[in-house]
Amino acid sequence: MKKIILLLTIITFSFNTKAQEKINWITLNKALELQKENPKKIMMDVYTNWCGPCKKLDEQTFQNKDVISYVNKNYYAVKFNGEGDEVINYKGSTFSNPNYDKTKANKRNSSHEFADYMQIRGYPTIAFWDEEGKLLVPLTGFYNPQQLELYLKMFYNDKHKEITSQEKFTAYSKAFKPQFKN
Repeated sequence: MKKIILLLTIITFSFNTKAQEKINWITLNKALELQKENPKKIMMDVYTNWCGPCKKLDEQTFQNKDVISYVNKNYYAVKFNGEGDEVINYKGSTFSNPNYDKTKANKRNSSHEFADYMQIRGYPTIAFWDEEGKLLVPLTGFYNPQQLELYLKMFYNDKHKEITSQEKFTAYSKAFKPQFKN
């Protein structure tokens, strides 16, 4: 009987540990609110429901244990549907998607006003924000864990402030040694 209880405890612990191994996604509104008490940078995944590379980013990069650990520790992670119907309150303005069509929820829909504000031109886009809620840069396209690691660490460590030219970025990226595993 003790062996069965021990086995069930181990299985339950393993399941709970596994279930916790994911990025703690929140809304932008919540992240901006949290920044007031505990300033952290924001990493925003701007996606759409129909986007194949967005799904690949979710499955291959955002499921990577190194990415999960680093993002959860150092960033507020935000998921934002660039064609969704979420209402965003940012710097005294309200952004919505007045042309959103719920019958097209898994198809191409109208662009969200906030996606337009951020000048999102493709999906997926990973947008980085500073501790004061200012957009640093939107990066369009799929990034594997090692490619994303370069940016996660660059922005977290404020190295982007030293990179003032393409040559400096090229030197930084060539010198960067990724540590995340696939």
